[in-house]
This record gives sequence, structure tokens and C-alpha cells, in this order.
Amino acid sequence: MTTNLIWFRNDLRVTDNPALTNACKDQNATVIALYIATPEQWKMHHMSARQAYFIHVRLTELQKELAELNIQLLYQSCNNFTDSIDVIDNICQEYQINQLFYNRQYEFNEHKRDCLIKKKLKKSVKCIELDGNLFTIPLTIRNGKGEMYKVFTPFRNTFLDQFIQTDYHLYEQPEPRENQKIKSKKIPAFDYPTEKFEFFSPITKKALQRLEEFCAEKVEGYTEKRDIPSLDYTSQLSAYLALGVLSVRQCLHHLTQEYPRFWENQKSGAFSWFNELIWREFYQHLMVAHPRLCKHKPFIEWTDNIQWKNNKDHFEQWKAGNTGYPIIDAAMRQLNQTGWMHNRLRMITASFLVKDLLIDWRWGEQYFMSQLTDGDLAANNGGWQWAASTGTDSTPYFRIFNPTTQGQRFDPEGIFIKQWLPELKQVPTKLIHTPHQWAEKVGKPLNYPNPIIIHDIARKVTLEAFEKAKKTD
Repeated sequence: MTTNLIWFRNDLRVTDNPALTNACKDQNATVIALYIATPEQWKMHHMSARQAYFIHVRLTELQKELAELNIQLLYQSCNNFTDSIDVIDNICQEYQINQLFYNRQYEFNEHKRDCLIKKKLKKSVKCIELDGNLFTIPLTIRNGKGEMYKVFTPFRNTFLDQFIQTDYHLYEQPEPRENQKIKSKKIPAFDYPTEKFEFFSPITKKALQRLEEFCAEKVEGYTEKRDIPSLDYTSQLSAYLALGVLSVRQCLHHLTQEYPRFWENQKSGAFSWFNELIWREFYQHLMVAHPRLCKHKPFIEWTDNIQWKNNKDHFEQWKAGNTGYPIIDAAMRQLNQTGWMHNRLRMITASFLVKDLLIDWRWGEQYFMSQLTDGDLAANNGGWQWAASTGTDSTPYFRIFNPTTQGQRFDPEGIFIKQWLPELKQVPTKLIHTPHQWAEKVGKPLNYPNPIIIHDIARKVTLEAFEKAKKTD
């Protein structure tokens, strides 16, 4: 009798899971599932306590969902990816595994781990790798020279050409296994800090409900309203995609149910949202084409010559949301309190750290990972390098957001600011983005810090630093 092992990683779902579906194809096979926690690896990757909590509660739900299929979920813990190789080997020997199924992970360390596991199990276990987390396999979308695109728009155009010709079907959830009895053990606490939160539900039905409601009720207005942080018009599905509670194919499935052939109208809200999913794909492909992106290296190599100020006091004030710039501080406090930040605000706060404070973008990238529930290496690195002008297809280094005008543009009434900065509730709307002017005018002290830098001066210093770095390349 064949015994199959499905190894769950960042695909914590039973629906539309190629590895699970294929492991269960043989109705006569015994199927076992496994999850391996790697707390030391998580620490090296700066995984947030909120994401660790979300993984834990999601594993508990996954265990219940697998139990309904009569599949046992084994749980193991070891320090890091290297140690997980021996864990897999031991499990395969103990349970006499014939085939190991898993969905590919494309990041450098994860790919290296999987190669070593295949080498270790080569003679005893057949490793079956599948693709469950992206629309397309990395490096399959190439330019005329056969190379990975360095600019998003031509990548998207080629992606769409392939997309239109491809039938993206959902993998069916397997039927319950017959004649297979299981004994479920409670998932033990992680040997890693966890922080409870309620922003994302670990229950599959609620994740699907959020996806369905977004596609049915909010996609139409997505283009016009997605950049306004006081409005609930982003999908807020990022954590589900990062951990694989939902798949991109499920997103596409529900989107096309509401908007068939949405790609024919590239000005529509449906296409605008799908475009964000293509950006996610783009950053994943870049990680494979350029492994140095997984190693804290900039895509544009001369930007490694920049002489950063790296003022630690300024960094701490940025982290705490005490910079004296309301839109920056409100965004950082949202991040610190919820483990999530509106996408437009991620751009603005990242630009402020790099272009106003002249602090190394890697400091900010690491801090975001340490706080985000939806922390994802490719997306986070891609976003930070875009804002820092160190990445592919990034904003030009001479384009520097003015934090005051950015607040006026995207939070004109100060609704978002007053939600997260209650000390500014008394400030009139007209002056909410420059509250110190109001305080000086009326002679009232503010319980709010003065700006830690003057934007116009900081802008000139940053331009000089980038231009100097480029000349010395």
C-alpha cells in the first residue's frame, strides 16, 4: 500500500491546493499531512509575533478541516530549514512514506532547503513538487531576449497574453478518505513570541466571505477609492495570500464570477485589483531571477554606495509614529496596533524613512516584517525597493514624496489621521496636516511632537546623497 505525505508550508488550505489534491488522487493510498515550525528561521526572517499567532490559529483550523477528510496533521518543530531536512527524513522513515507532495516556495533559502531534501530522499521517497501559490511558474515569462523583465508594464503585457490563453481551474477539495482513522493532537504552543489580534480570521469560510464581498461590493469602486485610507476599499486579503489560506486562483475565480472578461477594460476597478495581483507575481518572479534580492541587496547596484545617515533617534520616532508629520504618524500607529497598513500609506511611510530621514531602506523593510501579519518577503522587499528607488521599475530617486501634501491628497478631511492620532482631534480640518500652525495661531500647546526634520531641506540632502552615490559607481 502507498503512503503519501503532504507537507504544508505557506499553503495552509484544503481548497485549491494542488499538493493536497494530487496526494489524495489514489483512493487506496494512506495520506498523512505535516507542518514543521522553524522558530529560529522565523527569527532570522524577522517574522512578526502577529503572523506567528495567525499561523498557529490557522493550523488549528486546518487540523479540523483535514480531520473532516480523515487526514491526520502531524506537527513538528525544529530550529531552522537545515534541521527540517532531518525531520522530514525521520517522518518518512517512521511512517514508511512512498511519496512526498508539496507546493513550491521560490525564495532562496526555501528553494535551497527543498533541493537538499530531494537529494536526501532520492533513493527512498519520490518528491512531487507542484505550483500552488502563483498564476505562472517563475522564469516562464520572458522578454524577446529570453530574459526576465526588469520593468513591470511589459511583464504585465506578456503575462496577460498568456493569461488569456490559459484555463485557470480550481483544484477540487479531496473527498474524505475511507478506512482511514486518525488521532488528532492539539497543536502545541510555538517556541516563538505570539501576539493575539482579530484583524484577520483564521476560518476559511470567513476568508472566502471577505473575498466574495469584496468582489461583489467594492471592486467596482476600487480604482477611485483604493488610495483613500479612511475608506474600506482595499481587499484586505494580503495575510490570506501570504500564508496560503486563499490562493490567487480563488481570487481570480470570484473576480470573474462578478466581472467576466474583466481584462478587456483596463480602466475598470476589477482590472485595477487584478493588476495588484500581477505586481505580486512580478516580485515573486524577480526573486527567482535575481536571488540577491533575498540577501538584502538592492536591485540597482550603485545604490549600495549611498551614505545613509541612519539616525537611530529618528528611526525610533518613525517606528513609534512620533515624527510630527500626521499622515506618517497615523500610518505607523495603525501598523503598530493592528499589524496591517493601507498600501498607499506603506509607500508614503517608506518614502519618508528613506528620502526624508535618509535611513537605509533595509531598516524599514525589517521593521515592517517584524510588525506585519501579512509579511511576505517578495512583496515587502519589492515595495521597499520601489519606494527607496533601489529596485527594478522603482520610482526615480529624484521623486520624493512631500509628507504634508501626500496627507492632503489622500486624507483631505483628516478622517484617518484623527482616528489614529486622537491628540489632534481638536485641530480644524483645514490645518490638520499642519497642526503646529494652528497651535501657534490660537496659542494652544499641542500634545504632539514638532516635525523631526524640515522636508525641503531633507529633500536636498537626499538628492545630493543619491547623486554622489551614482557618480562613485
